Amino acid sequence: MTNAVLGIIGGSGIYDLPGLENVRDETIESPWGDASAPVRHGVIAGLPIVFLPRHGKGHVLSPSDINYRANIDVLKRAGVTDLVSLSACGSFREDLPPGTFVLIDQFVDRTHKRESSFFGKGCVAHVSMAHPVSPRLLVHLAEAARAEGVAAVQGGSYVCMEGPQFSSLAESLTYKAQGYSVIGMTNMPEAKLAREAEICYASVAMVTDFDCWHPQHDAVTVQDIIRVLNSNAEKAKGLVARLARDFPREHEPCPIGSDRALDTALITAPEARDPNLLRKLDAVAGRVLRS
Repeated sequence: MTNAVLGIIGGSGIYDLPGLENVRDETIESPWGDASAPVRHGVIAGLPIVFLPRHGKGHVLSPSDINYRANIDVLKRAGVTDLVSLSACGSFREDLPPGTFVLIDQFVDRTHKRESSFFGKGCVAHVSMAHPVSPRLLVHLAEAARAEGVAAVQGGSYVCMEGPQFSSLAESLTYKAQGYSVIGMTNMPEAKLAREAEICYASVAMVTDFDCWHPQHDAVTVQDIIRVLNSNAEKAKGLVARLARDFPREHEPCPIGSDRALDTALITAPEARDPNLLRKLDAVAGRVLRS
């Protein structure tokens, strides 16, 4: 069995993770470029934790400027087996008001400026994204939320827009009509890359606003969001602490195979693979490339 290492990506408002013991920061070099920040290693109740602030310290990176490939690559190199994304979002549903946490199980990608795969010319791979979230990780998050008294809804769809601007009213009404639960700017291509790196992934979407579709709410402003962000961040930190305390110390095999996603994904013949790309894939795909 493999020891579990829990990774936490902190979104807007979450730039540190209190409660970590034996803390050390590490700058991990990646062939994909610079990650958002050094990773922070620590333990909670004996469980190894690796934390990475998605937007960098001080929130210096917009959603479109984040190097998602480097972030996932350095988390893989740090030994992360299970990854939880903490993300601010807007809601399309009355029953998901600000302050609610949504444990996402589906994504819709509407981004267009981001590198969304580790693979490409010289080594092609196609992983399944039919079920993008690891179900066991989702269950552990739901149990931790209940134990902490955090209002959390299990299941929901997250549409990822490019940003950094907020939605137009027409966009917001369209997404609401299509039945999506929440909207954000960062979980794609993050979830896709985690799947390619064979890291079990789950997202906690923390509602800050009603986007701009709601007739009784003004258009979204950063000032409004920050007021809710601070409250959500405190709840998120408590959720992570509870998750870590109760988390299995050995990595549980994923029932949908997200931790072995590359078993049947590579299609390029071994003799045709680009050696330069293979070197960059040493962490992400080393398990299958070495075999």
